[in-house]
Amino acid sequence: MSGNENISPRQFMILVVFFTMGSAILIVPSSLALYAKQDAWLAAILGVGTGFLFVWLYISVAKTSQSTLMELNEKLLGRWLGKAVSLLFIFPIFVGAVGVLFHVGNFMTSQMMPDTPIQSFYIIFTAIVVMGVRLGMEALARASEILFPWFLFLYVILVIFLFPQIKFEYIQPVMEAGIKPTTSAAMYFLSIVTLPLVVLLTIFPAHVNRLEDGQRSFFTGYTIGGLIMIIIITMSILVLGPDLTTRNQYPTFAMAKKIDVGHFFQRVEAIMAFIWLISLYFKLALYFYATVVTVSRIFNLKDYRPLVLPLGMILVSLSLIQYPNSVYEQTSNIAFWVPFMVTAGMLYPLLLLFLSGLKRVRRSYNKR
Repeated sequence: MSGNENISPRQFMILVVFFTMGSAILIVPSSLALYAKQDAWLAAILGVGTGFLFVWLYISVAKTSQSTLMELNEKLLGRWLGKAVSLLFIFPIFVGAVGVLFHVGNFMTSQMMPDTPIQSFYIIFTAIVVMGVRLGMEALARASEILFPWFLFLYVILVIFLFPQIKFEYIQPVMEAGIKPTTSAAMYFLSIVTLPLVVLLTIFPAHVNRLEDGQRSFFTGYTIGGLIMIIIITMSILVLGPDLTTRNQYPTFAMAKKIDVGHFFQRVEAIMAFIWLISLYFKLALYFYATVVTVSRIFNLKDYRPLVLPLGMILVSLSLIQYPNSVYEQTSNIAFWVPFMVTAGMLYPLLLLFLSGLKRVRRSYNKR
């Protein structure tokens, strides 16, 4: 049962790192360069810095109750209204899961195996996610501990071997277009990287041992993930330049193709793709876990596992329908995803924090 699953603060920190990066490590450099050109690295720094406020907000919401987000909804809003809000919360979670799965299939078919049908990647990757979610949060957390050192090892290799390709003139002139494009890019960064962290309230603090250590793990995990994103975005601009970064749908993969040490160590982009597949897996798994746990809570099921396979089949079907191509996906992200996540990742937790404070004030007043 999901209620009996507990993970350590260290495991939670690693999951936060993976969730912070997720698909963003592939798509965000291109989008930020589209908005801010050579100032994309400044937008990343601004986005990560602002994101600490939202992490503090989510921790503040978690501290109001030692329960999951769904249980907090029912405590503050009542049983039926709380269930209705939890039902609405499913939509951004599931849309996010569909988006991540689309990036898996689109990346593999456009960069690695163009002759393979995209449906096969959807089915295979979803099957692995379904397997992990059925095994439970503890199994996912242990798997993240095993894979995290490999992720860091490959990431460090990527950064070190790209240093000879750096051209500092690519980031000049700084702030040529002013602050507005950088601010717009930072807002997009927040919607993809930071605001989705509200999903982690479905497992934090209820399934994380030691609340205070879990809070530090949340901040630490976001800091590590944010620094990795800043470095990746900065390297994309310094190595590829703003124009080529904008034109490449997956700039980090294009950077990996440029690794060439003594005409011997080269063509390692397929190995580097392992970095992105790891982060994509855990982001999709956490999205999917949050979905099935929320649905099971709404319908008062004792175990979420019977929902995993049917919702996995729906996930594959929606991935084929919701995003017919990458152009549509990019357009919908700009038009719909940003306001979607501002509502779910900022306004919604602010409302919960306000209602929780109001309830405490009323309780103290009644005691007088």
